[in-house]
This record gives sequence, C-alpha cells and structure tokens, in this order.
Amino acid sequence: MPASRASVNALGKLLSAAAEPFYVVAADRRIVFLNDACASWLGIEANELVGQQCQYGTAAEGPAASAVAAALCPPPEVFAGGRTTAQVVLPSTSPGAAREIEFVPLQASDGAWLVLATVRPGGAAVDDEAGASATRLHARLQQYRRKLASRYHVDRLLGDSPVMQRARAQAKLAAGSAASVLIVGPPGSHREHLARAIHYGGSGAAGPLVPLASALLDADLLQAALRTLARSKSGEQRPATLLLGDIDALPEAAQNDLSRSLSGGRFAARIISTSRSTLGELAGRGVFCADLACLLSTLSIELPPLGERLADLPLLVQWYVEQANLRIGKQVGGCLPEVHDRLADHAWANDLQELEEVISEAHLHAQGPLIGLQDLPPRLALAAQASARPAKSDEKIVLEEYLAKVEHELIVRALKRAKGNKTKAARLLGMTRPRFYRRLVQLGLET
Repeated sequence: MPASRASVNALGKLLSAAAEPFYVVAADRRIVFLNDACASWLGIEANELVGQQCQYGTAAEGPAASAVAAALCPPPEVFAGGRTTAQVVLPSTSPGAAREIEFVPLQASDGAWLVLATVRPGGAAVDDEAGASATRLHARLQQYRRKLASRYHVDRLLGDSPVMQRARAQAKLAAGSAASVLIVGPPGSHREHLARAIHYGGSGAAGPLVPLASALLDADLLQAALRTLARSKSGEQRPATLLLGDIDALPEAAQNDLSRSLSGGRFAARIISTSRSTLGELAGRGVFCADLACLLSTLSIELPPLGERLADLPLLVQWYVEQANLRIGKQVGGCLPEVHDRLADHAWANDLQELEEVISEAHLHAQGPLIGLQDLPPRLALAAQASARPAKSDEKIVLEEYLAKVEHELIVRALKRAKGNKTKAARLLGMTRPRFYRRLVQLGLET
C-alpha cells in the first residue's frame, strides 16, 4: 500500500533533522534533497541547491549555488554502480572546510541510479602529493580553485613544480603592476591567454587591450597603432595595453622605431609581449635590438615546456577532462594510471594546446567512467612506435674512398683473369702499363 502524504512528510522531517550531513543526487545529476545539517555545513539555504544540476568539473567561480553544486558532484563511476569515497573542497564562497564524502549508489525500480552522499564528520586535508587517482586529482583541482583567483587562468599555471610556483608569483606581481611584461614559452603554451589574464586581472577596471601579431608589423603599421592608442581616452579605466604576440619576429626596422618611441617617453600605454626565447638571449646573438629588449623585459615570466614539468601532467590532464565535462555535458571521472604513463612518454611538440586536443578527443571516445589507452587518439600510439624505432642516420659516402675500393676490386679481378700477367691485366682494364703499376703501388697491391 502506498505511503500516505502524512507519513512521507514525517519521514522528510526526520531526514532533515538528522545530525549527520547528507544529500541525494538523481540520475540526471540534479540535487533532489539535502538535510539541514548539510545546508548548515555548506552555508547555503537548502532551497537554493535543490534542483541544481552538478557536473564533474572544476570551473571558475560562478553563482554561489552553481559553484557549490559543482563541488558536490559525485564521481561519474558512482552512476555506474560503484561505491566510493572522495574528498571535496568547497569554493571560496562557502565557509565549509574540505571534507570526505561517501557516495553510495542506490538503483531505483526503473534501473536509474540515485546517489546518497554522506558527509563524514571532521575535516579532511587534501593530499598535496601527486597521485594517479582521478578523485584525488579532482580534489587537488578544487583546492587550486579555492586558493587561486580565477582571473589568473588556473589552467595555464597549474602545477607544484618550482618553475610553475615561480610563474604564479610572477603573474600575480605583473597583474598588480603597470610595468612592461615579457612572457616567454614554447608555441602552444598559451602565452597570449596568460597575457590577457594579467591585463584583466588587476584591481579596478581594465583599459582597452590591443593585440598585434609582430611578424605582420612594419614601422608604418606600428606607428599607426601607437598613434591610435595615444588618442584613446580611457576615462576611469587603467591605461591601454598593447599586446605584441611573438615579439621575437618583429622586423628590425619596427624594433628600432618602437625602441625610439618608448625611450622618448611618447608612449604611455603598457606593453605585454610574448616570445619563444628571452629577448636578452636574442640581443646577445645580435638578432634583436638590445635597447628594446631591456625596455620590454621589466618583468619576465617563463613558461617551461610541458616535457620539463611532467610531474604536473596528471593534474593538467584532469583539468582538461573536467573542462570537457563542463563543455559537452558528458561526464568522465579522469584517466587510468596507464594513460598518464603513455602521455608522459609523448613528445608534446605543441605543448598545452596539443595536450588539450588529445584529451578532448579521448573524452569524446571514452565509453566508461575513466579514459583508457583505447580511447587515446591513434597518433599517440604511432608516435610511440616511431620513437621506439628511431630512423637510422644516413651513412656518409666519401667518394674517393668508395672509388678506390671499386678500383681495387677491378684490378684484383683483372689480375686473376690474366693469371697474374700485369701487362695483360692492364690491357683488360684499358690502362697503360706504367699507370697500372702506379695504381698497384698506391692501392697496396704491390710494394
């Protein structure tokens, strides 16, 4: 016999009054219930969260309810019937501390899964050591989101390697300064994204940003851009910023012209430049204007190639998996450990941009809750096979040595055919007898 409305209401009141925080997520990943203790821990009204859809991804801060819902999302494998415990770090908008949550799948009569999430008592410190566990990597990403302002583009600066810690400190310093900034890194390392994050990341309203491709500029175009910026009025905004992409490709005439403009104090806008190499190094080789190198490198941020910070790779991979979750709605928990090993062996010619493309393709092909080797693009396996069997280097051919060997062989054959008669052997080879004797001596066939 179906339960009466009164008994259902009574049960709801009992669950709401339970001392242990818990909530329930439906098969469509919508939060359908949370009790009073859970709402108190989260610092948010229950009715603000009920009905919110949560996706397994670490996004930039948004509305408080959406950000909290995203943090509470169960790992995708739970919706396939797997019971698990994971650490959850709430966004900075919530007063709650990091806690462990036990996710228990409950299959309904129609075959769909409900998830009962029970918040364990006491705090749970997030493990800072790199781990292969997708849920641990997810918790570390949540911790990064809480610690770092979204304006610093956390995906460009993820990692605990010393070089990335230094890059984060430099980016924070650059965002609060009006000095010229040089961002050095390999192609595909998202140098321009970081430049934009620095421009828009300071306090107050940002001024206009004018991006220019240095390789396409000549002295006339550069002067036109400088005049346009000089005439612009920013009002209460900060000064305009000129973003010169690949400044190392700026033509020599334009380099000299820009150096004169900056040295004369006629240009008030800030300049952020990107380059594949440090300008000091290029100036030392005589391929870049030394004065301009000094003027543009007041603050310098170096983004190392991905191959030089492989310890950061698992966290970056998890980030791109979760960004794909948010982008297309399909939920994947992360990657199996062997996938991390395969990715670490790959030579990332196009750095972070290539890694993001690879993970996006693997996310699209993944059939289970975690990405496996079979989901990776075939080109990674082909590249691994090619690197296991490197091409042989071309053997050098010294023409004189090669011809001497051929001549030696022909003379030996001629002597054998002439039964040791040198005059006859010389005639067989079309050589004069004196020349034949000289070659015998020179080739070591006769003393």
